[in-house]
Amino acid sequence: MIWLLGILVVIVIWIVAVYNRLVTLNVRTDESWSDISVQLKRRYDLIPNLVETVKGYAKHEKSVFENVTKARAEALGAKGVEDKAKAEAGLAGALKSVFAVAEAYPELKANENFGKLQDELTDTEDKIQAARRFYNANVRDLNIATRVFPTNIFANMLGFKKRELFELEEEAAKEPVKVDFNN
Repeated sequence: MIWLLGILVVIVIWIVAVYNRLVTLNVRTDESWSDISVQLKRRYDLIPNLVETVKGYAKHEKSVFENVTKARAEALGAKGVEDKAKAEAGLAGALKSVFAVAEAYPELKANENFGKLQDELTDTEDKIQAARRFYNANVRDLNIATRVFPTNIFANMLGFKKRELFELEEEAAKEPVKVDFNN
């Protein structure tokens, strides 16, 4: 009888440990997604200032600015990891066109306000990449925990689901947004 009670206690402790680990991984994943959201919001807030600064020098490039504004709005409205990744790829492409326009205006490159925006955007892009790596590592750990035996049995029973990695589209991943105008 004592052996049976001992085995039951061990099983209960193991179930509690598995549940607590899954909850911890789930919370870490949510927190790391929040980090990405904060950095993306920071970038979204920088874009209108960047567009206005470049507009002052390149007034005839109206379609470029409209594309950036539209891509920013789509990125702001994107829900879910996969939709957000697609919207971010579109925004990165639109920003590349703004930077290409800016290359044609040497006086813009010398503008102090533009330089500050460039530095802020570079810093933000670095933080987005770091947050993305952190999120993907947490998703990986959660996904492994929910798929390995016997934890997967409890994960399914308790409603823990596989999460999607935050991966940029192939094109955007190969060519990051160019923000260096000092060359």
